[in-house]
Amino acid sequence: MAMTLLHPHAACLESASSCAHFRRIRFWLAVFMAGLVLSGITAFPLEAELRWLAAALHAGPVQRFAEATHLSVWIERVKDAVGDTNLRYPFLAYGTDWLAFAHLVIAVAFVGPYIDPVRNKWLITFGLIACAGVIPLALIAGSVRGIPFGWRMIDCSFGVMGMVPLMICRNSIRVLERNWG
Repeated sequence: MAMTLLHPHAACLESASSCAHFRRIRFWLAVFMAGLVLSGITAFPLEAELRWLAAALHAGPVQRFAEATHLSVWIERVKDAVGDTNLRYPFLAYGTDWLAFAHLVIAVAFVGPYIDPVRNKWLITFGLIACAGVIPLALIAGSVRGIPFGWRMIDCSFGVMGMVPLMICRNSIRVLERNWG
């Protein structure tokens, strides 16, 4: 009979191994959730962030790299596009507000497996599927929208990086299931 983890230390009552896996799950879910929250929060002030980033790329130690890789040209273009769009069509920014909100809501959904990873393991699978979906979206939609290939690779890396903590969690959940089987 599978044990439920409604009490945070229930796994630690079973064995040291179960306790270590439970803590590992909580740590990596916290990392994953923090990434979602950070992505969500930073989607709200895009115009201000782009102004700051463009200024930072034109000064200091990163200037040479930004110019050699054409990063500064790309960021200037994006900054100008967001600024022009916000000036002429500010309602379009409402779409990125919803994008930001979605990141925050998805982060909250992972509170379920944070509390009871075995009972809510399906959310780990959901997260892995969502992370895998980042790759074709970035490659296909990014190409259609004229996003440079290198930038699409950076976008793909977020999907891959998101999979890492979720795979660790999935493996530890499997151990907990075997221990409690």
